[in-house]
Amino acid sequence: MNKSIRTRALTGTALALAVSTVLTACGEDEASSDAKAEGTANATPAAAVKDPLVATFDGGLYILDGENLKLTKTIAMSGFNRVNPAGDEDHVIVSTDTGFRVLDATGQALTDMEYKGPKPGHVVRHAGKTVLFTDGTGEVNVFDPADLSGGKKPEGRTYTSAEAHHGVAIELANGELLSTLGTEEKRTGALVLDENNKEITRNEKCPGVHGEAAAQDEAIAVGCEDGILIYKDGKFTKVDAPDNYGRIGNQAGSDASPVLLGDYKTDREAELERPTRISLIDTEKKKLRLVDLGTSYSFRSLARSPEGEALVLGTDGAIHVIDQTSGEVEKKISAVGKWQEPLDWQQARPTLFVRDDTAYVSDPSKKALHAIDLATGKKITSVTLPESTNELSGIVAGH
Repeated sequence: MNKSIRTRALTGTALALAVSTVLTACGEDEASSDAKAEGTANATPAAAVKDPLVATFDGGLYILDGENLKLTKTIAMSGFNRVNPAGDEDHVIVSTDTGFRVLDATGQALTDMEYKGPKPGHVVRHAGKTVLFTDGTGEVNVFDPADLSGGKKPEGRTYTSAEAHHGVAIELANGELLSTLGTEEKRTGALVLDENNKEITRNEKCPGVHGEAAAQDEAIAVGCEDGILIYKDGKFTKVDAPDNYGRIGNQAGSDASPVLLGDYKTDREAELERPTRISLIDTEKKKLRLVDLGTSYSFRSLARSPEGEALVLGTDGAIHVIDQTSGEVEKKISAVGKWQEPLDWQQARPTLFVRDDTAYVSDPSKKALHAIDLATGKKITSVTLPESTNELSGIVAGH
């Protein structure tokens, strides 16, 4: 996980005074209108919004003030859309049916900047660069998010995979580019290119490669169906799962910890496995530990705290705070009611988004969004939105 260069820690007092409103890489595998706040029309002009959050709903995007959760803008947008931080202080990347579009979340408006292509996939931020992977073409686009402020689509490094596939790529601080290998039918591993896109090394012992995360000291990992593949100091190392089929498809990393948080599934034939165990992968010791939470979770449940603690939003409605070294569950923070992961990965479910010391949790069943102080475990504020939300993200500057 990348750290923010700005501090947005929120105080309960400030937010309680500010608002009085009373009260989900990727799936497993694969025009504007004025905002309506609290169910009534709100003609607030599109002025700059403080530390914005962006949530998707069936029909568009909501932009909210990150300090008081006030809904400041509704942007109409058809189709199933996804949102990720762009890596600077103002923008969010929106994955649409035509490609990656750039949203000026602070200015509350879609820009003309777009990286066109079918099936836009993972958005990765690391080492001052943002990397987009277009599944439909295998094209990788790398740019400096600071260049988004210029109003023109940044011109940066490009690379095209040998074959299109559901993939991911990440650029390291030294200019090396790690990108996945595969086809539409089969994904096998990853390769690393130098700054001139010349191949340095590859590893094809990572079946079903999916997702990525960066740990302390720039250890980069991608998940496999039988463990996890780590790239560090110019070498790949495979950490095997304890099961023949032990899939780690989604991961969350932290610059504050050498340990990665991953999901963990063991039923290859399941229509939808609802696992109760998570994986903790020590990238220094090259060891994998499994922790049973006693509750299931979804791919939108994983996050990290500023101190590196592993955070998992369980279907029991709580955020499980896990010591990344010992694997002990330190505490459980009540967030939402009990829920069940839907069979269709595009369907809404409670989603966890963490920025600095604040956890934002959506509750689609109640059309609600909560801000929670991770240090105290207390809800800072909550808001009810006109429609149920699906994905949740916001600006996160720095890598």
